[in-house]
Amino acid sequence: MTRVVDVLALLVVLAALLAPARLDRTAPETFARIPVEVLLGGALLLLLPTRPGRALAAVGGAGLGLLTLGKALDTGFHLVLGRPFDPVTDRVLVGDGLEFLSVSAGGVAAAGAAVGALVLAVAGIATLTLSALRTADLVVRHRATASIVIGALVPIWVTGAVLDVRAAPDVPLADRSTTSLAYDHVVQVRASMRDERAFAAEVDTDPFAGVPGNRMLTGLRGKNVLIVFVESYGRSALEDPRMAPQITPVLDAGTATLEEAGFGGLSGWMTSPTYGGSSWLAHSTLLSGLWVDNQGRYRQLVTTERLTLTRTFRNAGWRTVGVEPAIRRPWPEGSFFGYSTIYDCQALQYRGPGFGYSPMPDQYVLSTFQHRELAHATGPVMGEIVLTSSHLPWTPLPDEVPWQSVGDGSVFGSVPAPDRSRPQMWTSPTLMRTAYARSIRYSLNALVSYLRTYGDDDTVLVLVGDHQPSPVVTDNRYGRDVPITVLARDPTVLQRVAGWGWTPGLRPAPKAPVWPMSAFRDRFLTAFGPQGLPTGEPAPAASGAIHAASGRWPR
Repeated sequence: MTRVVDVLALLVVLAALLAPARLDRTAPETFARIPVEVLLGGALLLLLPTRPGRALAAVGGAGLGLLTLGKALDTGFHLVLGRPFDPVTDRVLVGDGLEFLSVSAGGVAAAGAAVGALVLAVAGIATLTLSALRTADLVVRHRATASIVIGALVPIWVTGAVLDVRAAPDVPLADRSTTSLAYDHVVQVRASMRDERAFAAEVDTDPFAGVPGNRMLTGLRGKNVLIVFVESYGRSALEDPRMAPQITPVLDAGTATLEEAGFGGLSGWMTSPTYGGSSWLAHSTLLSGLWVDNQGRYRQLVTTERLTLTRTFRNAGWRTVGVEPAIRRPWPEGSFFGYSTIYDCQALQYRGPGFGYSPMPDQYVLSTFQHRELAHATGPVMGEIVLTSSHLPWTPLPDEVPWQSVGDGSVFGSVPAPDRSRPQMWTSPTLMRTAYARSIRYSLNALVSYLRTYGDDDTVLVLVGDHQPSPVVTDNRYGRDVPITVLARDPTVLQRVAGWGWTPGLRPAPKAPVWPMSAFRDRFLTAFGPQGLPTGEPAPAASGAIHAASGRWPR
């Protein structure tokens, strides 16, 4: 029995050292490597007296437990957000993850997950500490054998490292991944701290900071301007052959429908600062004109006086409205963006059922904004609206209802919601892709229907995705690009952006221009502000320019 326990302890240590930090890199050959940490640790145990050796083993085991916990976090972040965990800026996301579970699966499930994760973390660290101690005792009891084994493996490891010998095509025989992981996280912490100083300088550099409000956005005077974020609407929705056939026909049909209603539009691409989640990073990037790609930058940004698009509209005479259905708790940083009023989950007063993570259907959000703001407006309104029906887990979804029937949302309680039980979806990427595509279809259809029903000559709508969906859906393909479209019935509005070279219609061409999302604020303010084209002046020639006379897309 002692030998079995010894072997198990050694295997636990080896497994922790060799386990990759990404599921897509896990394969049997991954565990056919020689970890340098075992060779160094074994050599030190042979050289040190017993008591200091055991102390070293205990510290090393606990450290390995913490690193293994870091690997688990990296695995989860790669799976959901397409990047590793940042110990400096990502701690707040743990709470957001629990909130997501609570809303999507219930408070009991969230509490169970939190307790389970804590127990597993403590148990994992304890197990690795005990396993390291047991392995140290094994080495000490069998010094001669351990010396022979380590003496044989060291030259093999060195040879493998020098000659780049592989256990498999992408698996080096000489492994030092755990040490590299620890080093990378230390470097990451230092980089995050340096980034704070660099970002402060970026915040202070603003070409529009001193421009009076009455000189801004002159090309949009009298217009109701809506910036609408569609959750998880990324390039993959338009180009992944497993999903695009379900989504691109909606865009093409929407193009035709809006053309009949007199609307024209131009579409391009933007590179989002985030992937798979953390939508607020994309929202703050587009509105502030700064690259906000981590929670540290976001927290730093909202304490500054940086001029946002929303604040610019307010300074120029617009009533600015933030519509944030997913915000369920106090949001003090909302004041940074410059809203005249904010409709959060509670303020929207929805009386219907919830749909997955989304607290209310997109159609209700748009209808409520229309009836509470635009229908009674005495001046121009700028709305920043977030649509959440396409948020993970993408099901269940409501059916569309006539706009006059939306009311307080209770009508959705009698509407059948497909896949309410989410059968097997979490274990099937195919089913997840289907659910995702259907949710994007719903959001796009709701927007097109809204614009056709309520849009007029004074409506300007900017439709933009915030980020790609979870890597579970996209397999980390198609980068971080998201579609963006400017829609208006007034052709002079579209004249001002015709020089951007975007594609006519709701669907950007694959090779349409790609901007970083942080570039939008300045280009938008330039196009419609003091440096923009005066109304009536011809637009510069550009590929994909609209027909200026009609404001419609060329066929």
